[in-house]
Amino acid sequence: MKRWRKTLLLSLTLAGGAMGAAAWFALHWNEAPLGGAEETVVTLQRGEAFSRFAQRLHGLGIIEHPRLWSAMARLSGQATRVQAGEYRITAEDSPASVLERLVAGQVVSYDVKILEGWTVMQALAMLWSHPQLERELHGVTVHTLLGQLGLPEGHAEGLFFPDTYHFVRGDSDADVLRRAYGRMSEVLKSAWEERDAGLPYDSPYETLIAASLIEKETGRDEDRPLISQVFALRLQQGMRLQTDPSVIYGIGQAFDGNLRRRDLRGDTPYNTYLHRGLPPTPIALPGAGSIHAALHPAEGDYLYFVSRGDGSSQFSVSLDEHEQAVRRYQLQ
Repeated sequence: MKRWRKTLLLSLTLAGGAMGAAAWFALHWNEAPLGGAEETVVTLQRGEAFSRFAQRLHGLGIIEHPRLWSAMARLSGQATRVQAGEYRITAEDSPASVLERLVAGQVVSYDVKILEGWTVMQALAMLWSHPQLERELHGVTVHTLLGQLGLPEGHAEGLFFPDTYHFVRGDSDADVLRRAYGRMSEVLKSAWEERDAGLPYDSPYETLIAASLIEKETGRDEDRPLISQVFALRLQQGMRLQTDPSVIYGIGQAFDGNLRRRDLRGDTPYNTYLHRGLPPTPIALPGAGSIHAALHPAEGDYLYFVSRGDGSSQFSVSLDEHEQAVRRYQLQ
């Protein structure tokens, strides 16, 4: 039993039998389970008096004796130490455990998951759909997003790390994205410092672009280093990357799900069938696996790959081998 509870019990017991009995009742009630609803989420408003909060919980059927609860909180000095926020209360809680949670600030936490391979606008759409997340970013585009976040302006694609992020009520879409931006900066910096020698990338940002291409080309961990090897060797030999996901990104919202031959001739900065080198920006949010693969490509001489149609890829050294693979896995 906490010291303040022992002191209360001793003081009231010495004051008289009736008061001692009252003290025993108060302490027993304070430690007993609340019962009632299985789970309730309540909010202690900023600046709200604890006594008023206790009365609100009484009105919700949670606290049976609000005045007693308030008195015990004042006596213990905890009434002025509670923290505003959203709290989860269960039937197994007691008045004492609820008060301790309020003082500790153990507020309700929510989470959102930004998926690998999403574009930043897809991530934003997910954040906007979460009912507990405030919407601060209105009318942003991939070109204006960084400025609205208070970050160095530029093209926002690829700069946010895909992961699960926890937040509390009152946090906004901007809060989550700033954390995702910081996380990507940390991951990319650490990965760049441990990169293999001889890579065709002059900066972490170029690595991020390559990682986004790898991310969109496969979801298989075992294929990522091989695709990375293909891209790195093509760049070193001055070959065009010829990667469909980059072409699709350049088409944008006009893409209808069917990549046609005429699309491969459409002149956008992201058409890697027409332009040599990397596209100008990332095309998606790459995960740690693709970033690692970009900086640690497999050893080999593969220059081509094609999807087998089951999520894996067939890799080829020569154009003749590649064309045979295309006929086998694509044309048939």
